[in-house]
Amino acid sequence: MLNRREYLQLTLAAGAAFAWSPRLARAEAGKSPITRPIPATGELLPVVGLGSSATFSQVARSEDHAALTAVLRAMTEHGGTVFDTAPSYGASEEVAGRIAAELGITDKLFWATKVNVAGRGGGAADPAAARAQIEASFERLKKPVIDLIQVHNLGDVPTQLGLLKEIKAAGRIRYLGVTTTRAEQYDELARVMRAEPLDFIGIDYAVDNRTVEETILPLSQERRIGVLVYLPFGRTRLWDRVRGQELPAWAAEFDAGSWAQFFLKFVLAHPAVTAVTPATSRPHHMVDNLGAALGRLPDEALRRRMIEHVAALPG
Repeated sequence: MLNRREYLQLTLAAGAAFAWSPRLARAEAGKSPITRPIPATGELLPVVGLGSSATFSQVARSEDHAALTAVLRAMTEHGGTVFDTAPSYGASEEVAGRIAAELGITDKLFWATKVNVAGRGGGAADPAAARAQIEASFERLKKPVIDLIQVHNLGDVPTQLGLLKEIKAAGRIRYLGVTTTRAEQYDELARVMRAEPLDFIGIDYAVDNRTVEETILPLSQERRIGVLVYLPFGRTRLWDRVRGQELPAWAAEFDAGSWAQFFLKFVLAHPAVTAVTPATSRPHHMVDNLGAALGRLPDEALRRRMIEHVAALPG
């Protein structure tokens, strides 16, 4: 089996054509990317998108954005639309907005950004500062209407979610929500999910990080709240676990051709998940990730086998 590095021997510079591996070409033939409905409206989203933290953010801070141009082109040319960002991700929001405009894909993307000007420890947010941050996002993304804005890390939800409700009522955002990737905030997240009219939540979830399966994901189904998944690779944790390890042959039973697809398909197999947005600054990784939206997803028996397999790996 090919690992992530070997899976696609793909070269791409800005404006260049893709060189598909025969294996991926066969995998894509006759298949459309899996989509899931947003519970609030039924609008369909491709299940694999792109995040802009981590390496995307690092490259965005540089002067050469050719790789990010290639990544965004790769996503849209191969069926992805969901792009997740935040003002706190350095230059990611601004650079992505500019690149999308240059490529003419601004209106093809489902833009998800965030707001959080709350003080340390979740202190009170200045409403004027929060409003200014949101207005800056409109300018950076070059959109009169943003698809989704979420309160980042549950920062002063009464103030900042209240502001988002006002802006949604004015027709300037289509969906609103809250996010956290901190287990110690899950109880508060559940409280907000029960109390507020959320369209989305954003959470961390991975084959070796399944706490959200206990309460958060079932509650999202009960409350009909969409779920964006962050950190499906545990930042670099899962890559460290599988370094030097062969992808098991039985991964072919759910059409996973790389470790990235193995990890992403595990997350996507949960019915509460709307989309997953792994971050990358490399176009061949973007295409590899998009392969997780093709073909079959693991059933419950295979998911248990995946959990056991990863748990048995050294490290």
